[in-house]
Amino acid sequence: MNIAVLGTGSVGQALAGRLAGLGHQVVMGTRDVAATLTRTTPDGWGNPAIGTWAAANPQIKLVTYAEAAAFSDGIIVHAMNGHAAIDALHQAGEANLAGKILIDITNPLDFSKGFPPSLFVSNTDSLGEQIQAAFPALKVVKSLNTMSNPIMINPAAVPGDHTVFVNGNDADAKVAVAELLKSFGWTDANIFDLGDITASRGVEMVLPLWVRIYGKTQTPFFNFNINFAPKG
Repeated sequence: MNIAVLGTGSVGQALAGRLAGLGHQVVMGTRDVAATLTRTTPDGWGNPAIGTWAAANPQIKLVTYAEAAAFSDGIIVHAMNGHAAIDALHQAGEANLAGKILIDITNPLDFSKGFPPSLFVSNTDSLGEQIQAAFPALKVVKSLNTMSNPIMINPAAVPGDHTVFVNGNDADAKVAVAELLKSFGWTDANIFDLGDITASRGVEMVLPLWVRIYGKTQTPFFNFNINFAPKG
């Protein structure tokens, strides 16, 4: 499968590398390819800059957002900073997006008042909904946004059962995303379908809790699990 990853940060790098390792043809979209390739300073978390990462992963080509979206034959991974999420899709172009599945990993985190961040949209709306409204021909499926990227691509990094959520308006798109998640190692029992795109409000509002847990434990290797009491 030809898959596009929009976003060149640590999440995009992790997803692109994993997808390529599974045999998919992968490109990464960015605003300015030449400028992106000059970045060689690791980020504040110690992750490699995209210029360094790209040199170590020559099988994954960096292209513009529009070229990446056009390259995809069905699935686009949206691993952008929340503030840039919709603008990047406008640059990708509606014609290149129409009819395709967008796995939306973005979160509306607002660091303008420091740490911990707040959300720039919540409660009665969500970034997932705003993306779907802006691009009605795109099949938006929110997923993977409630965990760190090592767990996204390898759920075995956290022992035992834990949950990955999916939600979106298109049932077939959610099935396709679930199949991709299973190729990462997620099981049917741990893939939890929350319903339509409005469920993005809930999963995006998990992030302030995630940040607090990370601050307390100083490790990103944790996840949430949904347990049910036995019936009867």
